[in-house]
Amino acid sequence: MLDQDFIYTLLLTGKLALITTSILIIIGIPVAYWLSYSRFKLKFIAETLISMPMVLPPTVMGYYLLVAFSPENAFGDFLQKYCDVRLAFSFQGIVIASIIANLPFMIQPLQNGFSALNDDLRQASYTMGKSKIVTLFKVLIPNIKKSVITGIALTFAHCIGEFGIVIMVGGNIPKETRIA
Repeated sequence: MLDQDFIYTLLLTGKLALITTSILIIIGIPVAYWLSYSRFKLKFIAETLISMPMVLPPTVMGYYLLVAFSPENAFGDFLQKYCDVRLAFSFQGIVIASIIANLPFMIQPLQNGFSALNDDLRQASYTMGKSKIVTLFKVLIPNIKKSVITGIALTFAHCIGEFGIVIMVGGNIPKETRIA
């Protein structure tokens, strides 16, 4: 017979991965689109910041997020005083930390998919009077379906396997932040 705490831990892990992946789909598509088609001169800074979680050790990132989320710090104190939110050692905190840690795993496949598309598709849609939003959802996303699936799979799998950042930010509180 499986232990109830173990089952709850597995369910919490799945919940974290589903929430993180869902939020990153919503964030990732517009950010990847912007990174692919923008001519902003300092775009490389955004790309560098997005890629940072891939090269930083998770425990280091987790430590700095824990420091930022702590009520002893200005950001954590502001959140607690004015928003009545405490991110350190909470499920909301590990969701935010997980979103930050998994950002490159969603955005990079999407950005590569957008960049690989022939720009004639986008231009033809605009020529036919379609807006950027319609072009994005009706023309571009269907043509990068494999990149979307790859981003979802990578994000979900990395979120399930990520331990360092979650243990640093969330601790190991049973039925609240203990994940598998």
